[in-house]
Amino acid sequence: MPSFAYKTDSPLCRNPRQSQALRQPEVKLPKSTAADLGTRIHEDISNGNYECAVCTDEVLRKSHVWSCNVCWTVVHLKCVKKWYHNQMKQKQEAARPAETQPDNLWRCPGCNSKLSDEPGSYHCWCGKDINPRPSSTSLPPHSCGQTCSKPRGTCPHPCGLQCHAGPCPPCTLVGPVQSCFCGKNTSQKLCRETDYENGWSCQEICGDLLPCGEHFCPNPCHPGLCGDCDLKVDAKCYCGRVEKKIPCYERHEVRPSYNVEDGTWFEGSFSCLNPCERKFDCGIHSCSATCHAQDEQPAHCPYSPDVVTHCPCGKTPLDNLLEAPRQSCQDVVPHCDKVCDKVLPCGHLCKAKCHTGDCGFCMEKIEISCRCGRTTSTSICHQGDVQQPWCMRTCQANLSCGRHKCGERCCPGEKKAAERQAASRRKNRQPGDSVVEAEHICIRTCGRPLKCGSHNCQQMCHRGPCASCPEAIFHEISCNCGRTVLQPPQPCGTHAPECRFNCPRRPACGHPPVEHNCHMDDTSCPKCPFLVDKWCACGKEKLHSQPCHLQAAHCGRPCGKTLKCGYTKLFCDHACQNPCHGQTPCNESAPCTAKAIIACPCGQRQQEVKCLASSSNPTPSRPELKCDDECLRLERNRRLAAALNIDPASHTNDHVPYSDLTLRLFKENLAWAEVQEREFRVLSKSPEEQRLRFKPMPSHQRQFLHALAEDYGLESKSEDLEPYRYVVVWKGAKFVSAPSKTLAQCLKIREAQAAEAAAAAAAASRAPTPPPAIVVEPFNAFLLVSPRFGLTIEDVEAALRPDLASQSGLSFTTAFLPSDEVLVRATAHYSSFLTPTAVEQALQGMKPRLEATIKRQDIAGNMLLCHVDANERVSRREDISRSDASGWSAVAGRAATPAAQKEEGTAATASGSGGGGSSTTGKKRVLLGLRKKKAETPARSWTAQLDGDVEC
Repeated sequence: MPSFAYKTDSPLCRNPRQSQALRQPEVKLPKSTAADLGTRIHEDISNGNYECAVCTDEVLRKSHVWSCNVCWTVVHLKCVKKWYHNQMKQKQEAARPAETQPDNLWRCPGCNSKLSDEPGSYHCWCGKDINPRPSSTSLPPHSCGQTCSKPRGTCPHPCGLQCHAGPCPPCTLVGPVQSCFCGKNTSQKLCRETDYENGWSCQEICGDLLPCGEHFCPNPCHPGLCGDCDLKVDAKCYCGRVEKKIPCYERHEVRPSYNVEDGTWFEGSFSCLNPCERKFDCGIHSCSATCHAQDEQPAHCPYSPDVVTHCPCGKTPLDNLLEAPRQSCQDVVPHCDKVCDKVLPCGHLCKAKCHTGDCGFCMEKIEISCRCGRTTSTSICHQGDVQQPWCMRTCQANLSCGRHKCGERCCPGEKKAAERQAASRRKNRQPGDSVVEAEHICIRTCGRPLKCGSHNCQQMCHRGPCASCPEAIFHEISCNCGRTVLQPPQPCGTHAPECRFNCPRRPACGHPPVEHNCHMDDTSCPKCPFLVDKWCACGKEKLHSQPCHLQAAHCGRPCGKTLKCGYTKLFCDHACQNPCHGQTPCNESAPCTAKAIIACPCGQRQQEVKCLASSSNPTPSRPELKCDDECLRLERNRRLAAALNIDPASHTNDHVPYSDLTLRLFKENLAWAEVQEREFRVLSKSPEEQRLRFKPMPSHQRQFLHALAEDYGLESKSEDLEPYRYVVVWKGAKFVSAPSKTLAQCLKIREAQAAEAAAAAAAASRAPTPPPAIVVEPFNAFLLVSPRFGLTIEDVEAALRPDLASQSGLSFTTAFLPSDEVLVRATAHYSSFLTPTAVEQALQGMKPRLEATIKRQDIAGNMLLCHVDANERVSRREDISRSDASGWSAVAGRAATPAAQKEEGTAATASGSGGGGSSTTGKKRVLLGLRKKKAETPARSWTAQLDGDVEC
C-alpha cells in the first residue's frame, strides 16, 4: 500500500491560496534503490524524493540545480550561491588587516570537500546546454538528451551514455593491441585494464645486442634502451704492467703492444696512466709519456745530436752557437739571444728570449671594448681569456613592440639599434634595415584588453591593434526577447543578434507602445509621443498638449521660489557643482570637479588642479609642487631685507627671468610668440609630457624657441634640413619649473624701467651735480695694538678662542700685519645669511668681553675695530679717542684728538653749509680725510708720526 502524508513543511503550506491542495493526499513513493548513483539521482528527483542539502526542500525537475564534482550531491543553485557567499564573507571578516587576501576555497555542503570553482550558471549534467528547459518525462531530469562525451582520465574513449548525473561508469570497450617492450609478444585487454602510459613487459630475456657489439642484453623485457654493457672482462693496459677485470664499456681501443720483459706481443685495451719510463735507444734518457702501446725496438732519443740541430726557439743552428758539434745526447743545447716569437694560443707571439719548455703567459696589452662597443679599456691578454666588461650606459632603444624601452646596461644591440633607427629615417631604406635586433625583441605579454571586454591579449607585445579574441562561447546568444538565437560555438565578444520581431516592452505611462524591433536593455525604447495635460514645474498653471515623455513641463514665466542649491560638500568644502536638486543630499560619491590650489613649500608657486574628493577618496593624492630657482631667490631677498630692516612690501618685484635676446625676439612677433609661450607652459605644468616638437619654421623663429627653452631650463635642438628644419624641446636634468612671470609681464617691466631711467637721466641733466658720497665700510675685524714682546699667533688664538667660539655664524682668522699689529678677521658663514652691517653689530657686542680678556692676559695694549679688504689692508679703523686708551694707545689718542677735533669742526661746517649734514657723517669723513692727508702733513714730532700711523 502506498503511504500518504501531508507535507506541512512545504512552501505550499505558507500560501493560503493553495490550502485546498493540502486537503488532497499526496502519494509518497519510496526512494530509489538503483545500483549506480546517477540512476538513483534521476529517479529521486523525478519522484520528488531528493532533498537539497542546504534548505532541505525538494529538488524538482523545474529547479535550477548545481552538482558537486566530488560527491555528486545535487542542491538548488540559489542555495549553493548563498552558501558560497556566506563562506566568503566569513573569511573576509576573520582575516586580519596585515594578512594577505584570503583564498577562494569553500566547502561543499554535501561532503565538506574544499572546492575552488565558484558556482556558476545553471546547465545540464554534461555542461553542453546552458539554462536547459524543463524536460519531459522521456528524458532524465536536467538532462539535455545528448551524448555525455565527458573525457575519462584512464582511457581515450569519452563517455557514450546519455547526459546523466553522477560519475561516468568505467569504459567497457576493448583497448588496442599493444606490443611488449622488447617487441616479441603482443597483448589486447579491456580499455580500463590497458596501461596506455607505461606499456607492459613480457618478462622474457631482452637479448638485444649491446653497444659493445659482442654481448647481448641479459635483463628481462624492459622499457627504453639497454644501456652500456657492464659485463666484467679481463683487460691489460698498453704497457702491460696492469691486468684487471673492468666493465666492458670502460675498455678503450684495442691496440697491439710489445712486452719488454718477456718479449711477447699482447693486446692492450686501456691506459693505466703511469709514466712509461722505458729507456730510449741511448740507454740514458727515459720516456716521460703516460702508458701507451710499445714497439719492439726502443724509440730514438729526442736529445741525440742528429735530432737537435737548432736552439730551443729554432731560429739559430747549433753550428753557429757551438765551436765543436755535439757528440752525444748528454751534451748541453745552448740558447740564442733572439726572441722566441712562437705563436701563443691567443694569436700573439712569445716575447721571451729563447727558452726550453712551454711558453709562459701572454703579457701583451690589448684594448677591450665593452659589450655595447661604446667604451674601451686596456688589459693584459692572458691567452685571450678576457671577458668583455660592462659599462654604465643604459640602452634607450625602443623594443620591437614600440611601447617599451630596452633599459639594459651596456646592451650589445644598442649600436645596431641606432643604425636601424637612422636607416628608418632615410628615404632610400633597404629591405633588411627594419629588422629588429635579437636583443630588442620584446618578449613580454601584451596584456591589453581585447574588444570582447572579457579577456586580455596573451600574445607577445606587438605593434598595432590586437587580434580578435581566440576564445569561444559555448552557450546560446539570444536577443532580448529570446526569439532570435545564435547557436554555439561563437567567437568571444559576439553581440546579441538583431531581432526582426517587435519589442515586447510596454511603456510605464500606460499608452500603447510605438512599434519597433527588439533591442537590448542598454538601448531605450522610443519616447511616448502621446499628448497629455501636465502641471508646470512651478505649479502655477496646467499646460495642455504636452508630450507624455517630458518629465517636467515649463510655463515660461519666472518661478519666484527661493532655490536651495549651492550646498557645501562634506569632504572638500567646495560648493556643489551639480544643477539645483532641492533638499536632496549632494552626490558625494562622484569626484568633485571644483578647482583646488596647490602651492610649493614657500607658497610662491601655485597651480590649479581638480579637487577629485569623494566619499570613497576623501583625501585624493595631488602632485607635489617643488620650489624653483625663483623661490630660492625670493627667500634670499626676504632674509636680506629682514637683516637690513627693509620692508619688502615697499619694493616691487621687478626681477626679469628672461634674457634680453628672448624679450627682443618676443617683441618683434608678439602674437606668434605668445602662442609658443603657451605651449612651453603647458609642457612645464604637465608631469606626463616630456617632449615637445614644433612644426618646421624659419631660422629667426627657431632662435626664439631656443632662447626661450634656455630661460625655462629645458633642452632643445634643431633637426632635419631646410626647409623642413624643426625644433624639439624636452625636459632635462636642470629643468625645475616655468618662470612665474610671462614674457608680456616682463616686457612691461623692462619698458617701465627704461622710462624711469630716461626720466632720471633728464632730471640729472637739469639738476646741479651733487658732491660724491663717501661710502663708509662696516667693521669686519679686530686690531690688537702694541702686542706684548714674543707674542705668537698660537698665544692669541688660545686666549681668544673661548670668547670667539660663543659667536655662531662667524669664523675668525689671526695674522700679523707689517706694522707689528695683530689682525683678527671675522668671516660670515654662507648659511647664516649675515650682512656686513650685521657682522659689525656682532663684533661691537663682542668687543667688551674681548678687551677684558686681553687686559687680563696681557696680550696687547689696546684693541680697535677696523675694516680690512681682501688683501688684509686696513682701510678704516675705530676712532681711538672713543676707546679705552691706555699705554701707547692713550698717547696716540691724545695726540690725535686736536687734529681730529679740528677736522671734525671743518667737516661739520662744510656739512652745515651744505644744508642737512649730520655730525656723525662729519666724523666719518674726518676719519677718511685724515688718511688722505697723511702724506701732506709734515711730521713735527714722534706724536705726530704716531698720529699718522694710528689714523691711516
